[in-house]
Amino acid sequence: MQTGLYVAVSSQMALEKRMNTLADNVANSSTVGFRSTEVKFNQLLGDTRPTKVSFVSEGQEFLNTNNGGLNRTGNELDFAIKGDAWFQIDTPAGPALTRDGRFTLTETGDLVTLRGYPVLDAGGAPIRLNPQASEIKVGADGAIQQNGTQVAALGLYEANFANGFSRYDNSAVIPNTAAEPVIDRFDVGVMQGYVEESNVNPVQEMSQLIMVSRAFENITSLMRDSEGSLDEAIKTLGGSK
Repeated sequence: MQTGLYVAVSSQMALEKRMNTLADNVANSSTVGFRSTEVKFNQLLGDTRPTKVSFVSEGQEFLNTNNGGLNRTGNELDFAIKGDAWFQIDTPAGPALTRDGRFTLTETGDLVTLRGYPVLDAGGAPIRLNPQASEIKVGADGAIQQNGTQVAALGLYEANFANGFSRYDNSAVIPNTAAEPVIDRFDVGVMQGYVEESNVNPVQEMSQLIMVSRAFENITSLMRDSEGSLDEAIKTLGGSK
């Protein structure tokens, strides 16, 4: 059994997964509120008696929780989150989390995303404001005031992504474990008039993408050489030469 080929195949599968995540990160380097995807790989031992051979795992994706830079817009319906928390929105796929705080009001006063998804409060209910009010003020705790009176509050949520997640639209994510409202955390807050940029470093991601691509090509070349050597050995042992 040519265990080297199996090891090479497992490496290619891992490299391909990493290339896909890096390409997606680069493509979203200018997406508001986007958090990059990283991949964790582990060593697996295969029982190939009489020796054991190490393979690379398929890899487990996880979110990079570093915050992106803040961009001041001055728009009263633009919001950024300080700290590790998320806004929750209602989508056709169910509740989703996002760091993209560019919201707007409908004619009926519903607070929605740029794609029209309702923004939810801490209780999971859609937020509705008075579209005729002259000014909207939002405090660091997410409390929304109109005409000097609190009328609603932006919901801030935290989630455990260790059990996996899926992407939705641009920067939204849906964790496999339900998100919970943030309670009594002084390191989390809302900043009105700001939006959060992507936390992707495009130069660094491109450099890694080039390195991974070269590694993939090198392994492909080694596999081709190994197969050629095996063919030559078979021909020699079979007496065809």
